[in-house]
Amino acid sequence: MDILCTDKELFIFKKIASAAAELQLRSYIVGGFVRDKLIGRPTKDIDVVCVGDGIALAQKVAERFRPQPAVNFFKTYGTAQLKVEDIELEFVGARRESYNRDSRNPEVEPGTLEDDQLRRDFTINAMAVSLNQEDFGTLIDPFEGLKDIELQRIRTPREPGTTFTDDPLRMMRAIRFASQLGYKIEKMTEESITENADRIRIITQERITDELNKIVKSKKPGIGFEYLYRTGLLQRIFPQMVDLAGAEYIDGKGHKDNFFHTLQVLDNISEHTNNLWLRWAAILHDIGKPATKRFEAGHGWTFHGHEVVGGKMVPRIFSKLKLPQHEEMRYVRKLVELHLRPISLTRENITDSAIRRLLFDAGDDLEDLMTLCRADITSKNKQKVKRYLDNFELVQERLRDVEQKDRIRNWQPPITGEIIMETFGLPPGRVVGDIKTAIREAILDGIIPNEYEAAYHLMLKVGREHGLEPVKM
Repeated sequence: MDILCTDKELFIFKKIASAAAELQLRSYIVGGFVRDKLIGRPTKDIDVVCVGDGIALAQKVAERFRPQPAVNFFKTYGTAQLKVEDIELEFVGARRESYNRDSRNPEVEPGTLEDDQLRRDFTINAMAVSLNQEDFGTLIDPFEGLKDIELQRIRTPREPGTTFTDDPLRMMRAIRFASQLGYKIEKMTEESITENADRIRIITQERITDELNKIVKSKKPGIGFEYLYRTGLLQRIFPQMVDLAGAEYIDGKGHKDNFFHTLQVLDNISEHTNNLWLRWAAILHDIGKPATKRFEAGHGWTFHGHEVVGGKMVPRIFSKLKLPQHEEMRYVRKLVELHLRPISLTRENITDSAIRRLLFDAGDDLEDLMTLCRADITSKNKQKVKRYLDNFELVQERLRDVEQKDRIRNWQPPITGEIIMETFGLPPGRVVGDIKTAIREAILDGIIPNEYEAAYHLMLKVGREHGLEPVKM
């Protein structure tokens, strides 16, 4: 074998080879499995191409393994899937493709292995390993994909304009592979993405967002976003992020480029979390800055309230990108709106009340919020970064101390609306809400302890201020 594989994989390959020989079909392992084995990435997905009927080969292989569940057939696409233990196998007949300019759905006809390799998106995905008796295990690499792996380069097998015109989603895939693998996109290939960027408009938003999320989840997503920006794709799929780009100067005073700052925050946070939505919070934490940017004479640039404006933008952005509209969106919005709060607590003379309010507002997401705030420290001044991080440690100590003492986190006031209504004989309404709010604020401000007795007496006091008396039972 020209690639390193496990004994189990080799056993599976020999079974496939035997089944193909019985059907007199030439068969090959292709694509991502070959690439990942050469790179050293773990993989459990194996694509098998045969010159002939891929579904028939899948059926013959299934007779040898008797998988449960049985083979999944997709006759429209001429593919079949089956699972052997934890390994997914997909079978398809070799094919050639031709495209209409207004669609990424090709017309397909049977082809040779060479046709099948030529239709693939990138050279590193166009390699094959033979399962045929005369050259079993031999690497077939007509476009020097192995060399591109060695050079850490993304390049198309054909002229890149043809590749991207046929299927514009491949432009996103090129950038996704560059971001996942840390590779460079070859110059002609990148130039072709720039030239064809407008064709991304024929791709559905769901497919674009799927690739975008794969970029966000990559080891260093800033690489991908820089390519998206440089090629013009980002301007078409996520213009609000592009609005962050650039630094403006007046009277010699400038502000940092908030686009590249955001990429640094995203890369920083990606070193500490695989949480996709926390990474999206990093992407969107400053999204409100363009709308709030002002120049104040004698002071400089300000972005007052950008966290509030940014929070309001989150639902619209999630809707446009077809991202989840419920729990995930609310989580990201919450972190965007709160991302300045811990920084304000690094100043001296911060009250326990301010600490309590952060504990109450952040709740279960406090650790994620603090992770975001640490990632947001991107100064090139190492002393400044150290000072901020040291201050954050002090803030975390205060948070732990106040939480231990007051039990505020994820807390509900000890007096419920039902108790208020029962005590005063009230129906649901504004007055009940006013009394609940007064109790909550008094506890958060440290005026009364977080205890039922104190909260009950305050309820009676506030009720009387509203002209209410307890109902005699």
